[in-house]
Amino acid sequence: MSRVTVWHDGNCPLCRREIALMRRLDLRGDIEFVDATGPSTCPLDRTEMLARFHAREADGPLLSGAAAFAAMWRAIPVLRPLGEAARNRLILSVLERLYLRFLRMRPHLKGGLSRREARA
Repeated sequence: MSRVTVWHDGNCPLCRREIALMRRLDLRGDIEFVDATGPSTCPLDRTEMLARFHAREADGPLLSGAAAFAAMWRAIPVLRPLGEAARNRLILSVLERLYLRFLRMRPHLKGGLSRREARA
């Protein structure tokens, strides 16, 4: 049984690349990756699930944003120190601000990668 469930946007080229990297780093298979655009069940409205990154550790609460990334990182040994550091509220707050900035840039990055993939 997976320790962490991660919901991601399988239609987003940026997200697909990041999840591919996380799958390679998840050597123990502790993460269940769920494409929120697919037929699987989502714990929230699908639009909400796709607007932010979501994860759940074991039977814990649904996490989003930087807290969700931290949960995923804690399941990957090489990233665990970063995930553990994010348990500190100050560090998590900084990571969340960075994540919010990323969300504003995401449509531009996504569009650029989509065009690049279309040319390939």
